[in-house]
Amino acid sequence: MFESDEEIADVASAFQDEHEFGIPVDDNQDNSKDSGSAFAIVVGISSMILIIFTISVIILWAWAAVDDITLGGPPQALLTWEDEFREITGVENVANLDGTGVRLCIVDSGIDLAHPDFNNLQLSGWHDAINDRAEPYDDEGHGTAMAGIIVADGGLSGVASGVELLIAKAIDSTGTGTDEGIAESVDWCVSQEADIISLSLGGEQGFGSGIFTTDTLEESVENAIDDGVFVIAAAGNDGEDDDGDVSSPGSVENVICVGGITRTGNLWSGSSEGDNNGRFWPNPILPRNNPDKKPEIVAPGHEVPILFRKGSASWWGWSSGTSASTAWVSGTLALMLEEHPELQREGDSGGVSAIEDVKQLISETSQMKDGQSSHDDHYGYGILRIDLLLDSLGDNSTTTPFLDAIELSRDDSTILHYYSVESERRMTASVAPESSTKPIV
Repeated sequence: MFESDEEIADVASAFQDEHEFGIPVDDNQDNSKDSGSAFAIVVGISSMILIIFTISVIILWAWAAVDDITLGGPPQALLTWEDEFREITGVENVANLDGTGVRLCIVDSGIDLAHPDFNNLQLSGWHDAINDRAEPYDDEGHGTAMAGIIVADGGLSGVASGVELLIAKAIDSTGTGTDEGIAESVDWCVSQEADIISLSLGGEQGFGSGIFTTDTLEESVENAIDDGVFVIAAAGNDGEDDDGDVSSPGSVENVICVGGITRTGNLWSGSSEGDNNGRFWPNPILPRNNPDKKPEIVAPGHEVPILFRKGSASWWGWSSGTSASTAWVSGTLALMLEEHPELQREGDSGGVSAIEDVKQLISETSQMKDGQSSHDDHYGYGILRIDLLLDSLGDNSTTTPFLDAIELSRDDSTILHYYSVESERRMTASVAPESSTKPIV
């Protein structure tokens, strides 16, 4: 076919010019069709991956819903806020204490044990003063939130997750309760040998509160204190339109009444003011004296991480109010009673005198705000500092050098300055979690 080697070489050279790895080369060819085909392939593969991912998420969600499995956890912001509150109250400085051996009774709207942070929780007792149901439940959500502050063990970490928890439901599905129902629940807590009763609720004071009272709830609270039970109650949330005094039963003399602070240690704007000067009208009370001026202390009360009951948009969120402050203090004092069981109601030093002694120490060891030197009608004796309180109880003496050290720490604003300045630079949520919209007080 070819007459010479030269002809063969010329044909081979021409073939090589027209083909590159078996692909015809045409300088005038439009490559847009090939580019479009490649793009279509990439889009098709990406779409397929997206479809597979979406189907997988739906299947995973359906599986979790059917088997009641919780996916994910609380937003990182809530964990950060929780750490900040643990730091500002000194809980972070307390090691190897979780409230074990202390019986703590919450009187509220109940508890939703289906919450994943309660997976390891075994109630020590349940009482329903609303519907007399035998099994625990929460048809309002406030009680679950307060219980979580104390015993959460999972996404959030309760202040005293090891306590023996008693729950009395005295608040109904609308967030309200009667004096009689709450008083009955307080009496039940006492009968169940509670060491602490947590009352994240409040209402109007009984006539003559502080002098004498015919109020059923206040009488039950006074009886509990006489039996050596520590009663912790909310100051109230009317600070922005204050009625002039804390709520009842926080107004009762030996109750530890709790106001609220923010994560920077400042007073929460809704926290109620105490009236400690006495009055004749409209409800006569005598002037209050140390260490029983109201509120006694302040504690986390603004954007406090909490648990939501089943059926809410999320398992975790935050709430503002002195209800949260009360639960925080109840859990914190459980750590003190674990470390010093002699102060429990059945302990060698238990009783109303133990409550009075602890209140005195609280007034001496709480962290006052910058420039404060005595009780403040909003800020109380300061932020409850469990580390300083435990240090004071660890020193069996009540010598002047120790009390001088306490006073010296008040004059030095370094600690509070750190919280009010450094905390501003810590992480905050770009999208706020859910907030409870039904505070009791």
